[in-house]
Amino acid sequence: MLNPVVHAIDQQLTEALLPLHVEDMTRQYWEQGQFLALEHLMPTQLVQEFMQEVERVRPQINRNFIPGHKKGGSVSFYLLQKSAPAILAFYHHQGWMNLLSQIAGVPLLLCPEEDPHSCALYFYTEPGDHIGYHYDTSYYKGERFTVLLGLRDQSSSRLVCRLHTKEPDREVKELSLRTEAGTYIFFNGDKLHHAVTPLGAAEERIVLTLQYVTNPSMGMAQRWFSNMKDAVGYFGWSALFRKPNR
Repeated sequence: MLNPVVHAIDQQLTEALLPLHVEDMTRQYWEQGQFLALEHLMPTQLVQEFMQEVERVRPQINRNFIPGHKKGGSVSFYLLQKSAPAILAFYHHQGWMNLLSQIAGVPLLLCPEEDPHSCALYFYTEPGDHIGYHYDTSYYKGERFTVLLGLRDQSSSRLVCRLHTKEPDREVKELSLRTEAGTYIFFNGDKLHHAVTPLGAAEERIVLTLQYVTNPSMGMAQRWFSNMKDAVGYFGWSALFRKPNR
């Protein structure tokens, strides 16, 4: 029997799709080099549901620091599986996956359950928390697509993006975005050069990330490198030895 919480969230997620204009979203996504940002797209009630689960897992944040690149906190997919049924329902929702597949023009699939980054939370909670410019490089045999959902943004920090960096015939365009609660961002990870500017004092920024792929297969060497990156930069060494809930 479906968990009542999951059932209620599933219905809300389905209803949230109804007013969306897929054609407009698709046009904007491709005009911006496979990048789409929509403010306040997610209904407030759903964001509040997600934030209840954020507070539940907050004590389990893994803080990380890579000099010259990033500083912040993260909670992995494995921990969300145990404590965040609403967030997991969002990640698995077939209607939202179908929407993204339409926009991207390719069928999108869930990441394997062994990927701690497939559905995760980013916490920017201490002064100076940030991440430098990077691509969400795919180590999978297929392409990797990222969703960012703003859950709380009480900060001067910004998501800064450089569009069209891999299109020689296009001028690079720079954006600076505030990820307020409900802001929904979708992009091809290998196409968008992006960063998060440093957090100020007494500020907080919390973002949910979802990862989808076109082919969930990954070579052994690529899996090893991906796991090392996630352990050092996000979820800690213990994440290497956790097993997802089946």
